[in-house]
Parts: sequence; structure tokens; C-alpha cells
Amino acid sequence: MNEEYLDVPLIKNADKNRFELITGTYTTFIEFKERGKKIWLIHTEAPEELKGRGSATAIVEKTFVYLEENGYKMVPLCPFIAAYLKRHPEWLRLVDKE
Repeated sequence: MNEEYLDVPLIKNADKNRFELITGTYTTFIEFKERGKKIWLIHTEAPEELKGRGSATAIVEKTFVYLEENGYKMVPLCPFIAAYLKRHPEWLRLVDKE
């Protein structure tokens, strides 16, 4: 993960159904749907100003850690997250197999 994001906390914004990473005035987010201990990761978006600086990768990594620490399984619907999982198959342990 880019060191710029190491100390930036992941926010689970239940009102907006998204995980957020706030850097200065910019917000990178992953939209999700949650039912029980299963989360569908729907869409990842980084502001134009942060594209290419690792904010989307950072939020994916922080979200995966959050899911694992809190006993969630995920359904990766977002193409960016699916691509990340292909490069990092160790995280496939979080994918819901049902």
C-alpha cells in the first residue's frame, strides 16, 4: 500500500452504504450492500485528483482487512476489485462461495 494512505482510517459510512477513505478534501469510496455477514462490493471510485496515486488500491486493501477482522464474506461485483483479486489471490478466502 502507498505509504501516503497508511494512517488514513477506513470509514464505514452506513448511511451512504459505502466504505470511505478521506484524504484532505477528497473521498475515495466503495459502494456496498450488506446483509448479515455478507457484503456485496458494488463500485469503487477515486477522485480524478487521486487517480494513479494508489487511493483505490488502499481502500480495497483496508476494506479487505476490515471484512476479515469482522467475520464478513464478500461478493465482488466491482470490476476493479475483481482485477485486484486476480493479482492478489490470497484474498479469495473472503469471497462467498454460495
